[in-house]
Amino acid sequence: MSGKAFTPSRRPAALTTALGVGGAVLRWTGVALLGGVVVGTASAAGIMAGLAYSFRNLPDVRLLKTYVPPQTSYIYDIKGKELAAIHGEANREVVPLERIAHPLKLAVLGIEDSHFYTHRGINVNSIVRALIANWRSGDVVEGGSTLTMQLVKNILLSPEQVFSRKVAEAVLAMRLEQVFSKDELLALYLNQVYWGHNNYGVETAAQSYFGKSAWELTLAEGALMAGLIQAPEFYSPFAPANQPLCQDRPLGNACPAKQRQLVVLERLEQLAWITPEQARAARLEPIYLNQITSFRPSTLPYVTDLALQQLYDKFGQDLVQRGGLRVQTTVDSELQRTAEKIIQESHARLRSQGWGSSQLQMALVAVDPRTHYIKAIVGGVNYKKSQFNRAFQAQRQPGSAFKPFVYYAALASGHYTPDSYVSDSPVSYRDGSGWYSPQNYDGSFWGGTSLRQALAASRNVPAIRLGKEVGMERVVQICRTLGITSPMLPVTSLPLGAVDLTPLEMANAYATFASNGWYAEPSVILQAQDQSGQLAWKNIPQPKLVLNPWAAASLNSMLQTVIESGTGTAAQLGRPAAGKTGTTSSERDIWFVGYVPQLAVAVWIGNDDYRPLGGGATGGVLVAPIWRQFMLAALKGVPVQKFTPATDFVRPKPSRS
Repeated sequence: MSGKAFTPSRRPAALTTALGVGGAVLRWTGVALLGGVVVGTASAAGIMAGLAYSFRNLPDVRLLKTYVPPQTSYIYDIKGKELAAIHGEANREVVPLERIAHPLKLAVLGIEDSHFYTHRGINVNSIVRALIANWRSGDVVEGGSTLTMQLVKNILLSPEQVFSRKVAEAVLAMRLEQVFSKDELLALYLNQVYWGHNNYGVETAAQSYFGKSAWELTLAEGALMAGLIQAPEFYSPFAPANQPLCQDRPLGNACPAKQRQLVVLERLEQLAWITPEQARAARLEPIYLNQITSFRPSTLPYVTDLALQQLYDKFGQDLVQRGGLRVQTTVDSELQRTAEKIIQESHARLRSQGWGSSQLQMALVAVDPRTHYIKAIVGGVNYKKSQFNRAFQAQRQPGSAFKPFVYYAALASGHYTPDSYVSDSPVSYRDGSGWYSPQNYDGSFWGGTSLRQALAASRNVPAIRLGKEVGMERVVQICRTLGITSPMLPVTSLPLGAVDLTPLEMANAYATFASNGWYAEPSVILQAQDQSGQLAWKNIPQPKLVLNPWAAASLNSMLQTVIESGTGTAAQLGRPAAGKTGTTSSERDIWFVGYVPQLAVAVWIGNDDYRPLGGGATGGVLVAPIWRQFMLAALKGVPVQKFTPATDFVRPKPSRS
């Protein structure tokens, strides 16, 4: 690490300017050491050099030149608003030395190692003083470690309190001093040290304790933070044992953290690194605390749930939690919050009207058909009560919302157009161990009807007939082409949604219809940078034409009729829109999945315990209005765009039966 020079053995002009005084305020005892101490130090160095041979198998300190400590990864929305901080044990953000306030550096050096810029890794006076104190007590009660030795202990060695380890610390500390500059060592230390509550390094600690960056800290705040290093969990004002004393705002003198701050300020005044006036001002400065930020919840947890899954698949969990990634998602926070609000309000209304049980849940997924970026994802009504993300984890039957896959297969075969006729009359099929006789929702039969009208009215028998005509295996194949990976069997009832799918699978498949057959993997990740700011992943869409454009455009026209005059009239937007209702025969799952050229959205409602919602619960009655409400909000200010007509494409030639 590198940064602005901070060498108290020189006149620290930048430091004194930051503290508001002129002239030199640091006096280093190292320049006035007595000759006997110098000789003692040299002798000790000679002894340590001899011991170095015995410790030739110690770690190579040059490895620290490329050492990268674990860092927190951050997830942001598409506009750069932070959504979540992801880390393992260590919540850390590495910052260069010049981005750390001089008063904080001053306080840390004063209380931890005031001779840092004059010793060569060890401080003989401190070691002798510690040895005497430990000998008198019969235990390890005082340490003689320098900042460099603490670095060695924290990074290269185990923390066991044994003599051999202490000697190894000293040897490695001297080696470090030969390889690194003092500023580099100080930067390493300040970014490595533990400050309590899983905060490692000055930046996350400053954010946690004071809600500001490390470079913004005052002398009073820097002294309080420096005082925590000795025993972070004991002195922390956030520690449960300290809450009765530290709950005042600002902190009172009874708070252990405040008491320790006074010790640090007194030490700095004794060293004459600050003036009595500065010490007095810092003691009187009010200290206002922020809150523990190491494990704060995501502001948009349904988004970060999916983002983490995709990041783990791409980079692995260890890199995501320790690699300091900066991840930009495809979601706008405002639109996401709008979606969550609509879901919550709709849920409250449905429950007040008697729909569903206490287990009633909802999900919404919005996908941009042009990129297949996810624009909003809501996996439930209340994340705090249930972290199960139904948007991509719950597999539920789509009912009639599955029919467009069958109708597309018929159109793509070349044997049908939207105006072709299909029989809506009683029929029975041998299925498994018995006979299967499909029925329409209202129990009636229309006789001959066009594909357009059959789909608009969501007739069941025509869908089954078309599925048998084109082959259920072909329908399954098309679903796989559209990215649907959930288990699926080519049973006779498949066209009526006899399969379990996720809302994300449905939204992305319909998005492919909206784009006239162009498919891409759905993603909530726009890009990711590594801790050095280099682009680690630029998620550029790579769409592939997987559907016949004429058949897709014809289906779009048919699904527009669903909204214009069919079962989905409650979803009308006042602009071209296509969609399909979905209701299972048992009324356990109800859907509306629809789209405009710029956005495809799936909305699902059902009980977690699979109880029926109640008679009359249909996608057209309950879900289409919710879909419409979200679409109107999402498309506000978005230009009206028409679907590309089928006449712009070439109709496929009929395939052989």
